[in-house]
Amino acid sequence: MMQRWVSLLLGLALLGPCVSAAEPARLRVCADPNNLPFSDRERRGFENELASLLAKDTAKRLDYTWWAQRRGAIRSTLKAGLCDVVIGVPTSLDLLATTKPYYTSTYVFVSRADRGLDVRSFDDARLRSLRIGVQLVGDDYANTPPVSALSARHIVDNVRGYSVLGDYGHELPAAGILSAVTAGEIDLAVVWGPLAGYYARKSAVALQLAPTPAVDGEIPLRFAIGMGVRRDDVARLAQLNAFITRRQPDIDALLARYGVPRP
Repeated sequence: MMQRWVSLLLGLALLGPCVSAAEPARLRVCADPNNLPFSDRERRGFENELASLLAKDTAKRLDYTWWAQRRGAIRSTLKAGLCDVVIGVPTSLDLLATTKPYYTSTYVFVSRADRGLDVRSFDDARLRSLRIGVQLVGDDYANTPPVSALSARHIVDNVRGYSVLGDYGHELPAAGILSAVTAGEIDLAVVWGPLAGYYARKSAVALQLAPTPAVDGEIPLRFAIGMGVRRDDVARLAQLNAFITRRQPDIDALLARYGVPRP
């Protein structure tokens, strides 16, 4: 009898952490709670859907750390250990280790379809007289690539800026620039593609979207987007890259449903 107890206790000791293995592994995602079409607390964004696909594919329980995408968000969430994956980041971001891109998108020219403007170049002479909306980044309203492209041509006085943060009390905080187009307050906007594509599908006013050139001089306007992890999280990075390779057709279909421009 004593031998049986010794054997049982020894077996439990060797098992160690496996005793609690009934709890599934977790996929801990950092996300903005109000940033459609990317993510929101109701999980209606395409990054939410992608996170769910990833969780199912890897048999993990999906948990979120909700944090508004403001200055210091990565430091306060991922780097603080509150979560492990940011679903959408530029692959050129050196703050994190990033996966291979799962999509590439671009800034787009947006105008009302009934205006027939069809602007496709920053060298279009009409840009000197049209009322143009551009996005500005962060709390300090830093320039985005379209602002730099217009400024290089001394197109400034007829340009109006809209923060990408927008009014956080609204469902689509960053969509003010697009609402201004539909309302006729501005003639043309230059907007990051995924936001423009999503808004255009919901707009009661038909909008025309045309991609900007991929590069304007030395100014890039097309960006590859992947997932981000901590720089030392090598194993997780490899798992995410394998997932993207394996499920790229499903990811492509998801992005198409949200109207993400993919030049």
